Amino acid sequence: MSIFQYEFMIRALIGALVIGLAAPALGIYLVQRRMSLIGDGVGHVALTGVGVGLLLDRSPVLTAVIAAAVGAVAIELLRERGRTSGDMALALLFYGGIAGGVMLVGLAGDRSNANLMAYLFGSLTTASVEDLWVIVVLAAVVLTAMLLLRPALFAICHDEEYARVSGLPVRTLNLLIAVTTAVTVTIAMRAVGLLLVSALMVVPVATAQQVTRGFRSTMAMAMIIGTASAGGGVWLAGTADTAMGATIVILAIAAFAATAVGAGTWRLLRRRAGTLAVHRRQPREVEPPEVVLDSPAEMVPERPA
Repeated sequence: MSIFQYEFMIRALIGALVIGLAAPALGIYLVQRRMSLIGDGVGHVALTGVGVGLLLDRSPVLTAVIAAAVGAVAIELLRERGRTSGDMALALLFYGGIAGGVMLVGLAGDRSNANLMAYLFGSLTTASVEDLWVIVVLAAVVLTAMLLLRPALFAICHDEEYARVSGLPVRTLNLLIAVTTAVTVTIAMRAVGLLLVSALMVVPVATAQQVTRGFRSTMAMAMIIGTASAGGGVWLAGTADTAMGATIVILAIAAFAATAVGAGTWRLLRRRAGTLAVHRRQPREVEPPEVVLDSPAEMVPERPA
């Protein structure tokens, strides 16, 4: 009996595939900027938004989007103005977001504590049709922006000063990355949860970097890996009755480990094959023929007659 005969499993699969496609498309820019952990920081701020929604009896997804967007824009402005380092700004997001979220959820009552677990660790199987539409639309917006603006976004991630001299709207593009990060974190929290959301944006990119060289090929491979991990995680979680978010992340990490081992082995074999080929092409030194004397008399020079 297939697990996909149930409607909630079909919705979970569609949502996971969409998120697995969009998250690495954004994550590659974060990895390029060496800000891989910003997803965790924004996720913690989104937890505060979830707490506000539960406390006010409003949609936690909507309040999480607003809180995450404000936090992402704040960290980008702090980084741009240079008033604090990126690590310090991320630390503020980490601790302030998680503390505010826990406090607000506690004020919302015991019933909200159970709902909080779904946002912390993901719960795609409880997503309604309306939730699925929100996920699909927001993921489509993120994916479209990341693909259409790829040259400009790559420029500011690779060399921000050069991009500014070239006339690109650096601040606008930086804020765009910040806002799309907040949106991606918010939609991905339904799949893998706020505590694991950064993994779905970073791990597929790290895996793709093991076997690709160009930015475009790395982006395409990361999206394929993310989609495969998300879809496979839904199937495995439904079959083995495990936590869906954790299963998706475990598959993504397993793919990274397998790819790293395979790529390392391939490079080692190529290096050895190249060394053998060099040795075969090198000419051997020809030693002079050894002179064998028939008798000791041959060693005495002849006297002139």
